[in-house]
Parts: sequence; structure tokens; C-alpha cells
Amino acid sequence: MAINYASKYAQKIDEKFTRESLTSSAVNSDYDFVGVKTVNVYTVPTAEMNDYNINGASSRYGTPSELQNTVQEMTMTKDRSFTFTIDRGTYNDTQMANAAGAALQRQLREVVIPEIDKYRFEKIAEGAEKTETGTVTKSNAYDIFLTGTAALIDECVPLAGTAAFVSSNFYKCVKEDSSFVRGGDMSQEMLVKGQVGTIDGIPVIVVPTSYLPENVELIITNSAATTSPVKLSDYKIHDNPPGINGWLVEGRVYYDAFVLNNKKNAIYVYKSEE
Repeated sequence: MAINYASKYAQKIDEKFTRESLTSSAVNSDYDFVGVKTVNVYTVPTAEMNDYNINGASSRYGTPSELQNTVQEMTMTKDRSFTFTIDRGTYNDTQMANAAGAALQRQLREVVIPEIDKYRFEKIAEGAEKTETGTVTKSNAYDIFLTGTAALIDECVPLAGTAAFVSSNFYKCVKEDSSFVRGGDMSQEMLVKGQVGTIDGIPVIVVPTSYLPENVELIITNSAATTSPVKLSDYKIHDNPPGINGWLVEGRVYYDAFVLNNKKNAIYVYKSEE
């Protein structure tokens, strides 16, 4: 990409509109990947209840059976990196607009964080136990939201820690839905990145369409359902490295996201018809 020199263009850089991570409230870091790339999660079932038999000759509690367990193997796969240089001559000619530190921060805001967000949304949507498809309109958006909330309630998913991520289209439709009664906009300090309000007590975060998987309009999820470790986040600026008169910027981020098998029912996804 050609460098825009200050002699031809304005001194100010036209920064893109960017946002901090949108998925921080959708995931957890409950599992420790330090020193390993694979973690095994064991799921142990429960036992059925029986009628206590006071007249039983031996096992009055019922017939005992051995509890079995299943294993979910979570292996880190996303090992990503970037690099670029800023020549000292270019740095001077652009009136220092290409400062290495600012360029690195821009890379994180516009590239690294959005990539992780998109990947997390993809994995969450893939892992959902309940996915429904239809057409979102201003006449049914609120009903779709209530259906999703009811699906989680029926699965005994706590609403605490649950958040809704909606497309701009879904947000527009639900705001225009005549049956929608807002739980109250967040006039105080927002506690969730990107939160625009609540619906029935559930935080609502509007997500750019490009962040969501294809045709996904709504994701309601509890943070307990998805663990998303960022095992390595390492960024360096080398001043005058061998062979370069200027700066070499390098970055590496090692991350992944896993929906827990025993908590897939804590995710509800609504997709528009293709």
C-alpha cells in the first residue's frame, strides 16, 4: 500500500471507527491453558431420584449404578501474527504521523480485536443447542427475543451473566416493534462494552453485521457457556533492527474459543432465512 505523504495530504490521519472488544461479556476464562495447548473437561452426570423403600431387604435407596463421565478435549488452534516496518525517512516525511506506537495501537483496534470478536461469535453460533430461522420484522422482533429468553429459562440458565448480541437490522426492528416495552435504556455508565440498553433486564449489544456469522440476527448467551483463552498476546517495536533504518513492529496473539458441551443450552441463535 502506498504511503500518503504529508506534502500531499492533511496532517491528520483519518482514523477508522473502531470499538473495543464486543465479546468480553460473552465468554469466560475459567480454564487454565498456561503451559499446555490442550485442556480436558470432564462432564459427570447425575443420578435419578427413587422412592425410598422402607421394606426393602437390601438396597432401600434403589439400585445403584456407576456414574460415567464424558470428556471434551479443547485444543488451541488460532496462532496469529502480523508485522510491518516504518522507515525513518517515511516517518520524517509524514510529519511523524506514522509513529510506531500509534500504528501498533491502530493494528490492535482495527485488526486484532475485531478478528477475535468475529471468531468468538462464529464459535458461539456453531455451538448453540437451539437455532431458529425466520424473517425478522418490526412486528415480531420482540417476540423472537422473548422466545429466545424463554428457551434459556426453560433450560434453567441464569439470566445473570446473560447478554444479547443483535445485528443492526434486529435492533432497528425491535425498536420499531409496537409490542416492545423497554426495560430501560442505560443512562448511567455502561458496564458492558457497546451496550445500548436492556430488554427485560438483559444487556443488549448491537454488533456490526460483518462481525456476525452469515444470516445471524440474534445471539443470546450466558458467559458460562463459552471459554475463550488468550494464551499469548505479545507485541514488540524494534528500533533500528539489522537491515532497517526505522522501526520493525511485530505481534503475535494465540487464542481460541470453545463452547462447553454441557452448557450448549445456554445459547440461543436466531438466523434470517437465506
